[in-house]
Amino acid sequence: MRWTRLRRRQYRPPDRHMPNQPSPGAQPMAFEVYDFREVNKNVLTTPEIRARLYHMEPGQVDRLHSHDLGHEIFLILEGKAEFMIAGHTEVLEAGQLCVALADEIHQVRNLLPDRRTVMFLSVTPHIQPTHTGRDPDGSVHPPQFRSNSFYDDEDDTGPIADLLDAFVHGAEALADEARQAAAAHAQQAESWRKAQAADDKDATVAARNAMWKAVHSLHARLFKLDLTWNRLAPRADE
Repeated sequence: MRWTRLRRRQYRPPDRHMPNQPSPGAQPMAFEVYDFREVNKNVLTTPEIRARLYHMEPGQVDRLHSHDLGHEIFLILEGKAEFMIAGHTEVLEAGQLCVALADEIHQVRNLLPDRRTVMFLSVTPHIQPTHTGRDPDGSVHPPQFRSNSFYDDEDDTGPIADLLDAFVHGAEALADEARQAAAAHAQQAESWRKAQAADDKDATVAARNAMWKAVHSLHARLFKLDLTWNRLAPRADE
């Protein structure tokens, strides 16, 4: 399968009231198809996840680092690489996968002297600063905020003052959403207890579903705030 060169669909944080579906009568946009033999870049960059096809050059060694919030998954597609994660070393070949948990120091080395190693990797979540440099003794480097274009995404060029206002307003909206969710959870938790005591499965499920609605809304609001933060944070040194 070859890489289909299409304009990347625009990311929009989840919204229960505005689902990511084409409007009635609209032609749906084709989804992207990537060939790992050709593509060497981030194919998706959102606060929820960053996904990348990564080509390591012969003998290449990545720097020691960790991720403050994100777990990183590595899947070898071609070649052979040595992974050091939290002090333990393993060699992985095509078809094998490993995971570096949040805050675990890790490093990757391409063991092939004359060929590249290709892997799929994902970091979840992707919140700036996404990488924390580390020394062999575990010492932490100062946080490094990179431009969004470094992750193959568009840089924000709007006024910083507008981004600051949007971030503050987003934080206030998240706080309001959290208060509403807490009230909904308290009410539905009581309904759940009563339904469980009465062995009323339908009422128990209804309470659970109502709690999920509040959880969904809260996370959707948080993702919107994260998106604004990722646009704002790299611009502090302008």
